[in-house]
This record gives sequence, structure tokens and C-alpha cells, in this order.
Amino acid sequence: MLNLKAEIMETKINHLDKKGSGRAVVWRDTGQENPRKLKLMIPKTLPGEKVRVSVENPEAKRTKGALEELVEVHPERTAAPCPHFDKCGGCAWQHWQYEGQLKQKTAHVKDALISQGFNPEVVRETIGMDEPWHYRNKMEFTFAPDGSMGLHEQGNFRNIIPLETCLIAGVEMTAAVMEVADWAKEHALSGYVKDAHEGLLRHLMVRQSFVTGEIMLGLFATEGPDGRLAAAADQLKKRMEEKYPQVKSLLWLVNTDWADRIQAEEIHLLSGRDFIYDEIGGYRYRLWFDTFFQTNPIQAQKLIDLALEMGQPKETEKMLELFCGVGTFSLPFASKVEKLAGIEIVESSIESAKRNAADNGISNTDFLAENARMGIDQVLERLGTPDILLLDPPRAGAGGKVMRKIGRAQPQRIIYVSCNPESFAVDVKELEQFGYTLKEVQPVDLFPHTVHVECVSQIVLKEAAEPSK
Repeated sequence: MLNLKAEIMETKINHLDKKGSGRAVVWRDTGQENPRKLKLMIPKTLPGEKVRVSVENPEAKRTKGALEELVEVHPERTAAPCPHFDKCGGCAWQHWQYEGQLKQKTAHVKDALISQGFNPEVVRETIGMDEPWHYRNKMEFTFAPDGSMGLHEQGNFRNIIPLETCLIAGVEMTAAVMEVADWAKEHALSGYVKDAHEGLLRHLMVRQSFVTGEIMLGLFATEGPDGRLAAAADQLKKRMEEKYPQVKSLLWLVNTDWADRIQAEEIHLLSGRDFIYDEIGGYRYRLWFDTFFQTNPIQAQKLIDLALEMGQPKETEKMLELFCGVGTFSLPFASKVEKLAGIEIVESSIESAKRNAADNGISNTDFLAENARMGIDQVLERLGTPDILLLDPPRAGAGGKVMRKIGRAQPQRIIYVSCNPESFAVDVKELEQFGYTLKEVQPVDLFPHTVHVECVSQIVLKEAAEPSK
């Protein structure tokens, strides 16, 4: 609904920002010699579109504009199929034809590399999905104060949009989530209010293996499932067991901390076991509620295949992996090299990596729970100079200190798996001083209808890339 106090402006979308929203500039006549520049952020718009927007704070230097009318429409605009798209913050680009999204992601990676002085021609076209819907094997939903459950509103983290469906989550996952939402309503259970630090239900985490079909549900609450909540918890257990036999892990997790994070002080197992089994590329993994695992299994397999193709592992070679997690890349590589050492700061992930290696009959791995920067020196003492080094750091990247240690270690081939093109470009720049060349970058779309893009890249020593004559 149009705010009667807002000012209507017509403008053109120049580009998209890092969150996928359109950006535009309006020059406002102030009655003075120089006009005033107003920068606008306009969600749900595409580059080149001419739009009419309502602006509630036109005197600001930068503010948000609400889309009122499309005057000139982008040729790749399409109708968003999700009924929650206008408000939900889960997806930014359902209104953009998928091929257009992929082109934008390729351009994003190239721009990040250009900013650090790299040749963008090393970037291939982004690999998309044949079916870019229902691809996620893990989702986290939040409870509103009234006990309804959904996702955060775009641009308003405090507001929760109740959901009837979710088109990026697995179909069975969504059905199980809606069952929990109905249960919470029927028992009139309150949601958590962060500012007041009161209320019961905080989050619902759901994950499912697309191979084994097993589902895990983790309900985060401020109280345990006993006392006044015993009957409700027992009812939840019974209805999930009756309606969803594929739920092999039903957890009630207590979190009383002020921080709004998915964490647990107590873990109560309502049904099944405290983990589920998943598989990628023929390797089996155990996943707990806090296990990091690729959330798009179809595209994750492509990441692994690309890493193997670029890494060219040989059975006589030694390999070091940084940020190894539970061994998603470790196990496929360990099967092809003489020795693999993995470093990960999260101790529970390292224990999982060791268990996963044992479950899959792999015995040539050595996993260390340590900060990457500190762990490199310890592992190199035991391993010696690795032939291959693979790293898959968090969004912030590995950082200059880690990258310089990698450069000084002088592995012949480096495979960098990245979820953030900007931090990736900065990190790889550090390696140039040690004689490395960025040979190729392959973007892969793990998150259709969002701005995020993953990359797998091959970085080699110059003498390895260009042997002397």
C-alpha cells in the first residue's frame, strides 16, 4: 500500500548490490546551484529497468525505495512462483529468469577478480542446475512471538513471515516443517522474543539426505521437554513417528543464550538417533545437528568432481586440506593420494571426519583440530611439502597470514573452493609473490534465486604452469 507521506520518484536501475537489490540515483532540485544526490536501494528490480518508487525519507543521502510501478521491464523478468516472494528474505531473484541469474553470477566473479588485477578470461561460465528448485537439504526457520513459524522478512530481520511452503527446500522437508508448525499452534506454544528474552520456541532446523531419505528435525527452545512441556513433546514425537517415518532424528535442543544463534546447551533425543546418514559420490557421512555439510547435494557433487579434475591427484602424492570440515573433499581425494592431512578448527567436525573416514574404510588420513594458521606448521613437520593443497574457507576467506603460509609451503597445485568471490580474489592475490598463477576459475551455482555463487579454482606454481624450455 502506498504511503501517502512518501514521495514518488521515477528512476533507472544502474546495477545490483551484493544483496541482489537494484541500485539507482536520483538528482533532486534543492533550489540551490547544485542538485542533491539521492542513492536508492530498490528490492525486486533488475538492471536497466525504469521504475516508479515511493520514498519515505527523500531528504536522506541514501535510503530504500518501494517499487510501485515498472515503467520499462527487463526482458528476462518473470513471475515469481513463490507466494511469499514479495516479503520473504530467503530468495532475492525469483523474478529473474534462471539464465539471467547465471550470467549475473559469472559477471560477479569476474568483477571481483578484475578488482585485484586478474585477467577475467580465466573465469568460465557459471554451471547452473537443470532443476533449480527444492535443492536445499538443510533449512533453518524461526518462530515469531505468536508461535507462528517462517523466515525473516527482507530488510527487517525482526519480522517473521509465516510460511505455507518453501520452493527451495526439499518437498518432504517442507511437509515435516509444516507439521511441526501445526503442532506448535495446536499447543499454543509461544515464540521467543529476543529483546525481552522470554518465550519458548526459537528455531526449527531441518535437514534431509537426498540419497538415504533420512530427515533430522531439531527444535530449539528455552526450556527442556519435561515438566509442563512433557505432554506436548510426547505428542510431537508420536505424530512425527506416525506421519513421517523418514524422520530418523527428532531433537529438542535447549538454548537460553541471548545470542540468536543455532546452538544448544542441552540435547534431548525425542526419537531415533542423534545423527542421520547422508552420501555424496558414494561416500557415507554422519551428520549431527551442528555439522557443516554442503546444502545443495547435486551441485556439491559437481564441486567435488571439479576439484578432482583440477587437482589431478596421484597415488604417490601427499595432500594438505585446510578447513576440511567433516571430510566432504577429504574422502574422495584420500582415495586417490598416498597421504592426506586435514585441518579444521571445529573439534566436533574433526571427530566426524575421523569417523567418516573409518566408516568408508579410508586409513591414510590424519585430521587435526586446530586453527588453520597454527595447524599448517604442525602438519608440514609431519607431512613434508604437499603436492596438492586444497582449501574451502568460510565467507571471510582464509586471510593474508594463512595464504602467505601456503605460499611459503610451495605446493605444486592449489585448489581453492570459495563461497565469496571478493575474499577469494584478495586471498589469491597474496600468492602471486610466491610464484603462483591463477589458471582457471569455475563458478558453480549452489543457491539458485539468491545472489550467492561458489567457485572452484586451480592455482599453480609458474614453473609448473609454464615449464622452461
